Amino acid sequence: MGGGAWGTALATVAAKSGHQTLIWAYEPEVAAAINQTHENSVFLKNVALQANIKATNNLADMADMDVILWVTPAQVLRPVAKAFAEFLLKPMPILICAKGIEQSTRMLMTEVMQENLPLAQAGILSGPSFAIDVAKGLPTAITLAMEDAALGLDLAKALSISTFRLYPSTDIIGAQIGGAVKNVLAIATGIADGKGFGDSARAALTTRGFAELTRFGKALGAKPETLFGLSGLGDLTLTCNSILSRNMSLGMALGQGQTLAEIMQTRQSVSEGVHTSTILAKWADELKVDMPICRTVAQIVAGNLDVDTAIENLLNRPLRPQE
Repeated sequence: MGGGAWGTALATVAAKSGHQTLIWAYEPEVAAAINQTHENSVFLKNVALQANIKATNNLADMADMDVILWVTPAQVLRPVAKAFAEFLLKPMPILICAKGIEQSTRMLMTEVMQENLPLAQAGILSGPSFAIDVAKGLPTAITLAMEDAALGLDLAKALSISTFRLYPSTDIIGAQIGGAVKNVLAIATGIADGKGFGDSARAALTTRGFAELTRFGKALGAKPETLFGLSGLGDLTLTCNSILSRNMSLGMALGQGQTLAEIMQTRQSVSEGVHTSTILAKWADELKVDMPICRTVAQIVAGNLDVDTAIENLLNRPLRPQE
C-alpha cells in the first residue's frame, strides 16, 4: 500500500519470496509505469521489477490480498486507512512500514491503524534499510513486530529471503519509537555535517541522541532489547551516517544555510523527522524526559531558533554524568 521508493523496494522482496504482489499507488503515472515498463520510473528509477509485481490505483483491489505492507507516509496513513475501511471485510495482517507519529493526534501508527481499520491485525516493519539497497538485493536485516508472536513468526518466514532477514518481536511500541525518534536525530547529525563539524561531532550526537531515544522509549514502555536492536540502535546508526537518508540530507542543507521552505521546494519525498520533531518535543516535556537534541531540532524546523544559536546552546549545556 504505497508506490514510493520504499513500497516498491518491499514489493521486490515479496515478489522474490514467491508471492503474487500488488502495489497500490496514489499516482496514476506510477501504476501505469509499473504495469507497462516493469519499473517505477517516478520514485525508483533504473530498477527492473519482477513479472509477478502489478500495480493499481484502485483501493478495492487491495482487499483481496492475504497480507498488506502499508508504506504510505505516516501523516497520510489515517485518510488512506479510512478510505480503505469500506473495502476491507475480513481480518488481515497489515504490517506498517511508515516511521513517525501522527502530528494531529500524537498517536503511534498502530493506534491510527486500529482506530480506522478495526479488522487490521497491525504490526510494524522497521529497521536499518534504504530502499535502493533492498531493491538491488543487498543484504539487509530488520525487525517485524506483532503482538501475536505466532503470526509474526509466520509472516517473517513468508517474507524473508537470503538478502532480507526479518527478526520477529512482540514489542510494537519499541519498534515504532526507534523508527520515529531516529528521524529527528538524523536531522541533528545532518546539521552538524552541514556545518563541517566532522566525524567526531557526528559520533557524539548519535551517541547522545541514542540516550534520548532510550529514555523516551523507556517512558512509553518499550523493551530495552528492542531499542538496542535493529529497529532502534541499528536504524539510528544507518540514518545518522548516510547522505542517502532524507532526514540527514535535510539537516545538512539546514546546516549549510538553506531554509526549510527552500529545501522542501526541491524535494519529491517526505522527511518524517520534520513532523515528528514538534510532537516529540512537547511529548517529552509532558513526560519529563530530557531530550535536548530533539527539542533543539524542533525549534530549528519551526523557525524559532537559528542553527548557530542552537549549536551554541547545546555546546554550553551544563556538564553532568552521562546516563
